Amino acid sequence: MHEGNQRMSHKLEALIFDLDGVIADTAELHYRSWKRLADEEGMTFTRIDNEALRGITRQESLKRFLRGRQIDESTTQDWLRRKNDYFHENLQGLTPDACLPGVARLLDDARHYAIKCGVASASRNARPVLEKLGMLGDFAVIGDGNTVARSKPAPDIFLWVAERLGVDPSCTIVFEDSEAGVAAGLTGEFHVVGIGSAAVERAHLAVPDLSDVTLNSLMIWFSLDGGRVSRSG
Repeated sequence: MHEGNQRMSHKLEALIFDLDGVIADTAELHYRSWKRLADEEGMTFTRIDNEALRGITRQESLKRFLRGRQIDESTTQDWLRRKNDYFHENLQGLTPDACLPGVARLLDDARHYAIKCGVASASRNARPVLEKLGMLGDFAVIGDGNTVARSKPAPDIFLWVAERLGVDPSCTIVFEDSEAGVAAGLTGEFHVVGIGSAAVERAHLAVPDLSDVTLNSLMIWFSLDGGRVSRSG
């Protein structure tokens, strides 16, 4: 566990989660979708290449996927459509079991403490993914790739979700697994928990996953109070 600089605030009011790699490991679904497109077009695409596409929009992902290769607008739209179609095909096999360890416990604790929860994802498929996971009802606000003009590392999606939740960034913890997402959270002046690889080391708190992360431990780390409602049992 990497521990960045602590930040002071008063009351924890909300949790905002990225989706891919935080709530569910959909990176494999994206990898298989991009890999199928690459194979069809005679291109090379590896799992390492796929890591560079975390936390960014579909258009930016295609730009990195092309690695300088130029294609016209008609081909661009065709490739984006095909990749999305492949992703939806892969999505059909997603079940609630794909929810990553620790997420359900955090959501359960948040309900007991009357803490609001939202999703801020660069993916335009956030709602279909959450629906397959059976988690649409767990989040009061869902921001996706259609929500704001500027994607991560701009803080806009987090700020949009926070505004609609009616909370201040200083009273909100965001969970991210990408460098772009961590940068967005920091710029927006949220408390940031980075998950996974070294790409998230700039986060205030970096953990390998959420398995051992509890709401109480987060409130202690960020010096946040849980508010009026205490957990029963």
